[in-house]
Amino acid sequence: MKRQFKVLSVLLTLSLIFGLLFSCIFAAETTTITILQTSDLHGRIYPHDYATDSVDSDTGLAKIATLVKQERAIDPNAILIDCGDTVQDNSADLFNDLPVHPMIAGLNFLNYDVWVIGNHEFNFEKAFLEKNIATFKNSVLSANILKADGSYFVKPYEIFEVNGVRVAIVGMTPPHVPQWEASAPEHFEGLTFLGTVAQSKKVIAELEGKYDVLVGTFHLGPEGEHGYEGAIDIAEACPEYSVIFCGHAHAQYNEVTNGVHLIEPGKWGWALAKAVIKVEKVGDKWEVVDVTTENIQTNSVDPDPEVLAEFKYVHDESIANANVVVGEITEDFIASPDYITGEAEITTMSTAQLMDTAVIDLINEVQMFYTKADISSAALFNFGSNLVKGPFKKKDVAFIYKYDNTLVGTKITGANLKKYLEWSASYYNSWKEGDITISFNPKIRGYNYDMFSGLTYEINLSKPAGERVENIVINGQPLIDDKVYRLAVNNYRFGTLLGLGLVTMEDRYYDSYELLQDAGRIRDMIIKYVQEEKNGILTPTVDNNWKITGVDLESPFKEVIFEMVRKGEISIPTSEDGRTLNVKALNVFELIDEGKLPVSTYVVQAGDNLWAIAKKYGLTWEELDEINDLENPRLIIPGQTILVPALP
Repeated sequence: MKRQFKVLSVLLTLSLIFGLLFSCIFAAETTTITILQTSDLHGRIYPHDYATDSVDSDTGLAKIATLVKQERAIDPNAILIDCGDTVQDNSADLFNDLPVHPMIAGLNFLNYDVWVIGNHEFNFEKAFLEKNIATFKNSVLSANILKADGSYFVKPYEIFEVNGVRVAIVGMTPPHVPQWEASAPEHFEGLTFLGTVAQSKKVIAELEGKYDVLVGTFHLGPEGEHGYEGAIDIAEACPEYSVIFCGHAHAQYNEVTNGVHLIEPGKWGWALAKAVIKVEKVGDKWEVVDVTTENIQTNSVDPDPEVLAEFKYVHDESIANANVVVGEITEDFIASPDYITGEAEITTMSTAQLMDTAVIDLINEVQMFYTKADISSAALFNFGSNLVKGPFKKKDVAFIYKYDNTLVGTKITGANLKKYLEWSASYYNSWKEGDITISFNPKIRGYNYDMFSGLTYEINLSKPAGERVENIVINGQPLIDDKVYRLAVNNYRFGTLLGLGLVTMEDRYYDSYELLQDAGRIRDMIIKYVQEEKNGILTPTVDNNWKITGVDLESPFKEVIFEMVRKGEISIPTSEDGRTLNVKALNVFELIDEGKLPVSTYVVQAGDNLWAIAKKYGLTWEELDEINDLENPRLIIPGQTILVPALP
């Protein structure tokens, strides 16, 4: 018996050993690929905004570095990518003449594997871009920029081998660079920008058989704009991608389209995007079996001390430059920047987008002076733009005019000027009964809403977009369709007008790009104008040359509702990407229907009529009729209950 048990025990042990060996031999081989990404750093190394000279706690390459080190401790083979718009903004242009720009040096310091060219990389001379490409130590990508001979301007893709897996990374740039840089064609001389979907398909065909995992790294938002396709369009057309890392939209999102993960970490180093791609060996091929993506926020980590030490010179020089005094401001330009709260930080809606202000009038005044134009237009790049009483410093100029734009004077017909005004006025949503605020179209960026000087006009929001601008008067005379006027715009808007077919290159009569060494940027021209034409004294003036009409924003409940907004009891919707505030008007009737505005009841008494009841509560009978949806407002009967919004 003992011998039988012993034999049985040996057999069981052998079967267990062979079973384990069998499972090890035939178990699927798996591994993971980690990819990390930033985008739209816009000149930020330290967590500091030099336009306001203030700490910005969730920004900067130094904070990104902390997260990158943490992730590399988990996976030393992680691939690190930046998706462009890297070297422009936040006083980064101070360092353009250095042999290696600090932002490129920062990418090198953190050993970024890939840098994708963004549209703002073309804001400066082409030689500057070429220097940045040459001094970045690893792969610079863009698959849709070609040279005159048809070859790629930079690499279209790079193939990395990670844990034995071939990972192909494809870059892409917005193809509208020639439009946006139209006033300085030398910035993209000899280059052609191709469509994103068609070129993506072409590159995938070129890569056939060369990769196991395909990743997109695009300086594109999820939605296309100006007629070109966005990341969603590419994902729909090209499901071969496992992940598409995005940029340009300055938004944070993490979603899946057509089986393709789309992720963007927002701007300025708000977050580090991360993808972990699990692959499995099937026969002699690797197949993607799982993808997880997340945005890791920077607001809870400290900046990396090594990065801070390495780039202290950038921080010190930027702060010193920001605080150079160039004049004196006699009074605040905008008393209440936020329309509802009155605070300087815009949390509800920007006063300067609802009415003419001294800030916009100053910019337009400068533009008209140097171009000798009849009319000027300017947009708010910072919705909280303001100039506050006290010393006028360089950082104040950057605060009200954040981009490195140059100035263009162009001729335009009266008919096309009217089309331009209508194009701009489409930024607003139409007004409807019960609205107590004006709201903005979520599909239009605030920097595409221009306000004009040199003419008077009205925007009638009771009418649809395209039919709103009325009573246009220039120098006391109505706008004449076939008359040619002189218009001052920045170089970006000149490109927009070219794209809209409202002007031609031949219409351009002035271009400050030729003066770059002598105050050719609009920011520099503002300083020069204040110092030379205003004797360094800046006093706010506003001519109130435009206004919004076709709205009735008054209601007895307006202040009650505004107070609820201030207390956080009612929130005003923003666009999905968070970049446009106030995309839906506060409406009295809707707030009542949603139960957000308290209501009380009134029981109709003998002899009552709706007009008398309404008057008692400071309303109109039409408002009570609308609230109660009465079948016949002239016929109310005793005992009938009428809803009346409760006032404090």
